[in-house]
Amino acid sequence: MPHDSRKRGVLEAAEDLLPPEPEVVRSGKRPGALVGGTVLLALRALGGPLWMLGFLRQWPALRTEFDLDAETSQVVLGIILGAVGLWTLVLLVFGIGLWRGSNTARMMVQAWTALSITSAAIAYFAGDDGITVRATLLTLALDILLLLALSSRPARAWTRGKSRRWAKLEPLPPAGG
Repeated sequence: MPHDSRKRGVLEAAEDLLPPEPEVVRSGKRPGALVGGTVLLALRALGGPLWMLGFLRQWPALRTEFDLDAETSQVVLGIILGAVGLWTLVLLVFGIGLWRGSNTARMMVQAWTALSITSAAIAYFAGDDGITVRATLLTLALDILLLLALSSRPARAWTRGKSRRWAKLEPLPPAGG
């Protein structure tokens, strides 16, 4: 049977299948996807203080419902508000890292958003929790948009910058030279 040159071979080198990433020199100009991802992360962090305000409005009813005394009530409220405040601070630190071009911050935010999206899907399909406009829909939408923005090729290339020796498959320079 004659060989048809229009068909692709069974075995191809990875270099032929995956186009090389464009060389990106880290200038002051950030890609739009990275800027958008940082803004989305800031919006996600803003949700923490807004949630705290809503929670504080509901706290007297919750304290009565769970029959908490004054001392226990203060401890529980402190733990909840401290945890939300800490989470907001972590998100803001990741946002600063993204803005400065940290690939580690980009990867950590992507991992967190993937876990958040997965847990929302599992809760929905298990029937435990519905997706509501007030609670889940906004955070889920922000997480999906954030994941899409930070996984874009320009955002990935810009955060990697010049430290992409492994992608070029270049040997390390000699230690003495």
